[in-house]
Amino acid sequence: MPGLDRIGQTLLFAFDPETAHGLSIAALKSGLPLCRLPAPDPALRVDVAGLSFPNPLGMAAGYDKNGEVPDALLGLGFGFAEIGTVTPLAQPGNPKPRIFRLAEDAAVVNRLGFNNEGHAACLKRMEARHGRPGIVGINVGANKDSTDRIADYRLGIERFARHASYLTVNISSPNTPGLRDLQARTSLGLLLAAVRQALDAEDARTGRHTPVFLKIAPDLDEAGLDDIAAEVQGNGIDGVIVSNTTLARDGLSSAAKAEAGGLSGRPLFSRSTAVLARMRRRLGPRMALIGVGGVESAETAAEKIRAGADLVQLYTGMIYAGPSMPGRIVRGLSEIVKRERLSSIRDLRDTALAKWEAEPIG
Repeated sequence: MPGLDRIGQTLLFAFDPETAHGLSIAALKSGLPLCRLPAPDPALRVDVAGLSFPNPLGMAAGYDKNGEVPDALLGLGFGFAEIGTVTPLAQPGNPKPRIFRLAEDAAVVNRLGFNNEGHAACLKRMEARHGRPGIVGINVGANKDSTDRIADYRLGIERFARHASYLTVNISSPNTPGLRDLQARTSLGLLLAAVRQALDAEDARTGRHTPVFLKIAPDLDEAGLDDIAAEVQGNGIDGVIVSNTTLARDGLSSAAKAEAGGLSGRPLFSRSTAVLARMRRRLGPRMALIGVGGVESAETAAEKIRAGADLVQLYTGMIYAGPSMPGRIVRGLSEIVKRERLSSIRDLRDTALAKWEAEPIG
């Protein structure tokens, strides 16, 4: 870790995790930190789902829940940024404390519960940045006390389609009771049909297609993956994000492993990558896949691509490695392309698919 990142981490780790998160958002709003950006590399460009990404590394949803700093995140070297999860109505989320560092494991447990300022506040910010360059996705969800969660997702599609480079339907958070039940085949079919109908109407109105991705959990068995693959293909979804946080706690050292919530970071890498490879096999070569979970270096990012990802995202890794991490990873990916004598980062995709398919997920 560079010296400035180490100093910043020491300062932030003096605060509880949620306060530190708020301070990092404030720093980005102020124009700090200043990081050395990677030089543009045509070999890292990825064209997928009708979008052209300058490099395959993105900031995952969960960091910028309210769309406050997407452009500042792009300024750290990310090829794209995903904001949210945003729900129709503002909600405080679950009681504090609700974020826990597992430093010995380079991991985090959170049980935030979709805390956010709601559609109206986020929409105002997205309207203000309309027309700016850069790929910014918007991740939409349902309110905890909603009586019609499908209607919540449909409303998110209708309100944000015109402002999003892509949309993500998040049904995989473990911190909203019953939300993951929407991954069951019958419920998922109804949800995706409603999403597709809303998006088709918006596409017709605006004259542009907004890709829509589905974000899934890593805690699925083979039958569950079969059901999701069938419904994704049957409802015209553009891609799948694999994966959200896990409820598993295998092999952890930190005392905070006993805390309820979703686990992210290094321990999630193997499980999420194995699920990613299974989804690539089920969905075929054309479906867009984004690999998330345990990305903390150029090599772990490259391994997600070898396992079937077109793009990768991170969040927890930057908590432990600092804001210069995105630039370091992007430069490292350029070096991997050169070292392996590839014409494009795309040439890495699926080269370790069989290896990761063979890894256990349960």
